[in-house]
Amino acid sequence: MGFSVVPLGSDTWDGFADLVDRNNGIFGGCWCISFHLDRGERAFDHREAKHEHVLTDRAHAALVVDDDGAVQGWAQFGDVDEVPGIKHRLAYEQAPPPAPDWRITCVFVDRRHRGQGVARQAVEGAIDLIERAGGGLVEAIPEATAGREAPGRFLFSATAELFDDLGFERVRQVGKHAWIVSRHLDARA
Repeated sequence: MGFSVVPLGSDTWDGFADLVDRNNGIFGGCWCISFHLDRGERAFDHREAKHEHVLTDRAHAALVVDDDGAVQGWAQFGDVDEVPGIKHRLAYEQAPPPAPDWRITCVFVDRRHRGQGVARQAVEGAIDLIERAGGGLVEAIPEATAGREAPGRFLFSATAELFDDLGFERVRQVGKHAWIVSRHLDARA
């Protein structure tokens, strides 16, 4: 089965919502809204909050779609105003890295399609969309998995090794296995 990448938007919302519904709301019903919220904020209805963000162009993601048109994974990204929430905030703020222009915050793959390169395609799609939006410094906080078993369902920011492969540099460790990684992307049409 082949896959392609499309941006999240009002025209692709239904496919995104189908993926989330098929996977019980993702991470306990998060709907990938948590990174949109700053500390202390709470979305009452995560689905509606995410839908509102999409409809008002305040939610971006690269959706990985199969040959049948079903969304099988995504990589959420946004500028720092769009996704102010970060993992490991206390450790991050102890020695903050240079301020990024963009963050890749959440990567998810339907459990039936894990191990098929969907996460890689999603992150590559996010990189492409960021370059088309003007590029700049991009950061993520993935987990290193080399030498340990890490269930895919808990790797909601992908693996540090995937980001290494895609040219990101490890900036510093902020959790037992979590790393700040970054890469500067040039703008392109």
